[in-house]
Parts: sequence; C-alpha cells; structure tokens
Amino acid sequence: MNRLLRLFSIAALVGGMVVPALAQDQAKGPPIPNDPVLPVELKKTFTNLRIRRPVAITNAGDGSGRIFFAEQQGVILAVPNDPEVLEPEVFLDIENDVRFKSNMNEEGLLGLAFHPKFKENGEFFLYYTIKDGLVSHVSRFKTMKDDPTKGDPESEEILLTIEQPFWNHNGGSIEFGPDGYLYIGLGDGGAANDPHGNGQNLGTWLGSILRIDVDHKDEGKNYAIPKDNPFVDTEGAKPEIYAYGLRNVWRLTFDRETGALWVGDVGQNLWEEIDIIEKGGNYGWNVREGLHPFSQEFAKEGDKYIDPIFEYHHNVGKSITSGFVYRGEKVPELKGKFIYADYVSGKVWALDYDYETGKAGTNYRIEEPSNPPVVCFGETEDGEVLMSAIFGEYGSIYEFVPKK
Repeated sequence: MNRLLRLFSIAALVGGMVVPALAQDQAKGPPIPNDPVLPVELKKTFTNLRIRRPVAITNAGDGSGRIFFAEQQGVILAVPNDPEVLEPEVFLDIENDVRFKSNMNEEGLLGLAFHPKFKENGEFFLYYTIKDGLVSHVSRFKTMKDDPTKGDPESEEILLTIEQPFWNHNGGSIEFGPDGYLYIGLGDGGAANDPHGNGQNLGTWLGSILRIDVDHKDEGKNYAIPKDNPFVDTEGAKPEIYAYGLRNVWRLTFDRETGALWVGDVGQNLWEEIDIIEKGGNYGWNVREGLHPFSQEFAKEGDKYIDPIFEYHHNVGKSITSGFVYRGEKVPELKGKFIYADYVSGKVWALDYDYETGKAGTNYRIEEPSNPPVVCFGETEDGEVLMSAIFGEYGSIYEFVPKK
C-alpha cells in the first residue's frame, strides 16, 4: 500500500487529521539523517494466525507465558508463546459493545492491561470507545469464575467515562507502573490544532496522562486518587492527572529495569516526539510541537515545558508508534535501546539513551524492506519485544532477531 493510500485508508490511525499531514509534503525540513543500521532483522512470526487489527500486545505476568492480542474491533485473543500455534483462543469478546468504523479508526478497543496480581485476583483493564456516542470507557473486568483462562464480559465495572469532542486522538494506552497504579494515556480530543486548548487545561482529562489506584475506592468513585498525584491540591485541576501538554499518546510503556515512563506523542504539522514522563510535567502541546513554537492561543505566563528527549521531522515520518526499552536476551544488539517506529513511513529504530545525563545518543535504523505500517509493540513475559503492523483488515506480527 503506498503512503497516500495508507493515509486515507487508515486515516492516520495515531496521527489524526489527514490534510495537515499531506500539506507537509512540500515542507522543507532539516536534512534527512543517515541513521546507522543495526545488525538486527524483523521476522514475521505467529504466521498461522489471522488477527484483525492488533492494536495492543501484552502478557498477563502470571507465569503462563501467554501472549494476548487485542483486536481493535473488540476481541482479545490469547495464544501460548509458540510461533507455530495454529489457532488462538478467544479470551474476551465485547465487539457488540465497541464502536469501530474503518473510516474513523482511532476508535475501538485501544488498550489492555493486566493487574500486577492477575494470577491472584483475575482482574484486567480495558480502554475502549463505547458503541453509542463519542465516549471512551476505562473498565475493570474479571475472569470467569468457572474458567480463569477466559475473561467474563459480564463482569465489567466502569472506572472512567471520558467524553471525546471528536472521533480522533483517543490515545488509549493503559499500563500498570512499578508503583502498582494504572496509567492512562489520553489524546487532546481530536480535530486539528487542539481547538479547545485541552492540552494546557488541567480542568480536563484530555491531553494528559492519568494515574489512578484501582485497588481502593474513594467516595463516589470505582477507584482512588493516589495521594501523591501532582495536582490533588490544585484548584480546578483534575486530581487524576499525572502529566499533561500531550497531543496524542501512542503508546506509553515502562522500562522494566529502571521504571522510567516512555511516551511517543504524535505530532501534527512537522515534528514527532519521544518523552520520558515526569510527575507533574507539562510537555507543551499546543503551545509547542516538539521543541518548536506552535501556537500562543492557550499559552500562560510562567508555564515551563519539559523538552522531548528526541524528535524527528516529517520528512522522516509522520506518526510515531512508541515501543519499549529492550530488556530481553535474544538480541544483544538491542539491549537497553528504546525501540519505536513510524506508522506512515514504516521505519523502525532503536534509540540509545543515557539516564544519568538525560541525553539521547545514536538513533539506529532497523531495516525492513516492506516498510510496514506499525501500530504497536508488545512485550512477552520474558522481555522479548513483538511488533504489529496492519495491512487492511488484518495484522502481521514481527519479532526481532540478530542479523545472520
């Protein structure tokens, strides 16, 4: 599929509006970097499976080794960690409750996270767009009482109901942090330019990363607010907010060794960015795009913005798909590097980063001749990284291997 078709057929799944991206075809940017190439290959795996639009890949952390693929239409599939597996099992099916339209496909089932104590309590969490209206839910589900290998669609407990002003920029990434709290990545609500100024507005959840305690409940809520959340005492602020000033988080992940929270924030006109999230941080949208001025409409005197640790121009790619810091064992060349990709250009990279200095180092290319439209990365229970790309209705799964 050529890039123009990809933009229209997928509607820039994580980038948002098509027209601004196309308008940048004529933009003169900085020289295209000649990134060194790592001796690493992408290899298709789980090739016997037919998975529709796999937008999330994860594991349950329960010792079973199972891998879970969330289909955007609303079905979660489970397989053993065996690339030759012939048939997946349906772990959960809520397709009848999920809003998904192929021409507006930033909606749907977008996030899946298993409770750190899933083996004991059988709890897992979803982020999805409900069938009727521009509304997203973050919900708790449990496994079946008579079959703990399957989720119970009747067990849903809604934690958050998030009204979306437009169909795009839903974000949707959810992950548990090392602190046991659930982190939720939200977009600015959609359209172009963040017309409502949600990115700089602490009075809305949109354009932020939320942090909630799912093991306790405050009065009137099905969750609790962590007492050390940065804005719990800020008048007019949503106490769930952990960080803000983000356009469309796709995706957020934790480095399993350091606990650092990595985010890819999708740009609009010219710049894609990678952020390491600090508690209470303001990442600048829509006053800035990456490191660059964007608009002064919602700027407030005295605001300070945290710089991305890395950015790239739209002459390289136009919609970042954030991944993982590699902590596996099979590919030593990737050890400690942050793996990510660009959905539109299909390029895949591995970025060096020094936590002590706070500086990014070399950005390595991982060559893939087909330039797949990468939509997500996932970790197996033993820390190996998988990648998914969508081709029409179905997806392909890739693994990383040393180059022979």
